[in-house]
Amino acid sequence: MTLTSFGPANRIKRSAETHPLTWRLRDDGEAVWLDEYQAKNGYAAARKAFADMAQDDIVQTVKDSGLKGRGGAGFPTGVKWGLMPKDESINIRYLLCNADEMEPNTWKDRMLMEQLPHLLIEGMLISARALKTYRGYIFLRGEYTTAAKHLNRAVEEAKAAGLLGKNILGSGFDFELFVHTGAGRYICGEETALINSLEGRRANPRSKPPFPAAVGVWGKPTCVNNVETLCNVPAIIADGVDWYKSLARVGSEDMGTKLMGFSGKVKNPGLWELPFGVTGRELFEDYAGGMRDGYKLKCWQPGGAGTGFLLPEHLDAQMYAGGIAKVGTRMGTGLAMAVDDSVNMVSLLRNMEEFFSRESCGFCTPCRDGLPWSVKLLRAIENGEGQAGDIETLLGLVGFLGPGKTFCAHAPGAVEPLGSAIKYFRPEFEAGIAPTSAAVPPLAKPIVVGA
Repeated sequence: MTLTSFGPANRIKRSAETHPLTWRLRDDGEAVWLDEYQAKNGYAAARKAFADMAQDDIVQTVKDSGLKGRGGAGFPTGVKWGLMPKDESINIRYLLCNADEMEPNTWKDRMLMEQLPHLLIEGMLISARALKTYRGYIFLRGEYTTAAKHLNRAVEEAKAAGLLGKNILGSGFDFELFVHTGAGRYICGEETALINSLEGRRANPRSKPPFPAAVGVWGKPTCVNNVETLCNVPAIIADGVDWYKSLARVGSEDMGTKLMGFSGKVKNPGLWELPFGVTGRELFEDYAGGMRDGYKLKCWQPGGAGTGFLLPEHLDAQMYAGGIAKVGTRMGTGLAMAVDDSVNMVSLLRNMEEFFSRESCGFCTPCRDGLPWSVKLLRAIENGEGQAGDIETLLGLVGFLGPGKTFCAHAPGAVEPLGSAIKYFRPEFEAGIAPTSAAVPPLAKPIVVGA
């Protein structure tokens, strides 16, 4: 995978002042181990946090920085940390790193774990100090075997250096860290399903409240953060809130930088650390290089398979949560996909919905039955065997499976690209309706409570 800098064609070199996540990366793509990481100011932020900052001050600093979750939901990290109980008598607390990166078209966390494993460990160490958690787990996607190997080696290096384990840095604070590989289920990206899986249970999301901060792993207070989120913490502690906020472009409501990327038939598919607020056009043209010769951009997704499709005219939207929301979808993971003009949208959506249907935990009826229904209808339309009313039924499913209608956010994310594809490319769906098909009653509109 490619990793370039802020400026087009690598005119600006990555530096600690502008690239807090990636400036330590090696040009050869090999992992940065402990000696090299410390030579590049690694664990300096942890030493500062342990020696000079009260635990509550660490939480407040992260809150003031405006850091938000980088896993897709974008919840303010400091606010989430503030939900952990203040009662000092609760001496068993857990910190979980959500590294179950299974969103199609997303690979940012993989790069961090494979090449900068100590950055994640330092971020978790500082976070554990702030949250008073004595044990941490990195819940890792099972297929990430190289990441598992590198993380386990880095954990052992940190233990040997006195940076994990008992009495860390002479502070009297203890923190153990374990790498736990999952069994390969997309639903484990939902934090309470992750907790259930970690406990050895079926990976179903839990009812909330209670939230994990109150009742999490084995019934104890638990904080769950994404890999990229935790990797931002050392730079915030080391260089301060004002510097971190200054990294984002004017107009962005999100602070700092973000790992963003582009895949598909672009000239330079890759991954880059960029300031929040860059436009989709900069990402697509200056970094990804535009479409390959002979292909034309048909549409694009801004942040993984669970985000809605956008048209080429939407490329001028700024890449931050509010900026993408203005054009009708979500920032998601920030890893965009270009769809070229040779792709049939019905086939693409059928493929996507098959994945989402297979990965449903099956707990709630709309998701368990609605997603397979969408696959059945899309397959019929793809084969030219659709019936009159099928498109209206699909739109009805988009409504029934939307936000607030299901037990967790899996189904809403699954149907968002479906709804947008019908909105922008309805003729392609209509082309799959058999000309002699009998009309069937469309799915009724969802009942809105209180309407």
